[in-house]
Amino acid sequence: MQPVCRRDLTVAAEHFIICEEMARHLLTDFELMILLATLRAGDEAYGVQIAREIERTSGRRVLLGAAYAALDRLERNELVTSTLGSPSPERGGRAKRFFRVTPRGLRAVKETRQALVALWQDLPQLKEKRA
Repeated sequence: MQPVCRRDLTVAAEHFIICEEMARHLLTDFELMILLATLRAGDEAYGVQIAREIERTSGRRVLLGAAYAALDRLERNELVTSTLGSPSPERGGRAKRFFRVTPRGLRAVKETRQALVALWQDLPQLKEKRA
């Protein structure tokens, strides 16, 4: 999706340009964690595995319903895709839903990382004091 730009606002004889960058999508912290855990899990990442990876690496408790809601939202936004595996007897004949990060999702992860790093830089409160 291309940015939508308007050049029709004039304030105090100055011309302002307003652009909505719809192509840029900065992620919430949970969306970022979901995408990173999906990347860590590889080609056969599924909801339970993704949630457990977040818990293991971050210590943050993840409710499966919240993980699947985030994965559904990320899929609607074309940041992940999903496919159904084969039904298995261990799952009562149900199939696992496998998730994969799309190129657009990877770009969103990189843009979010870039924005967060920029915010962290040059903050004296975060500089480590040497003993």
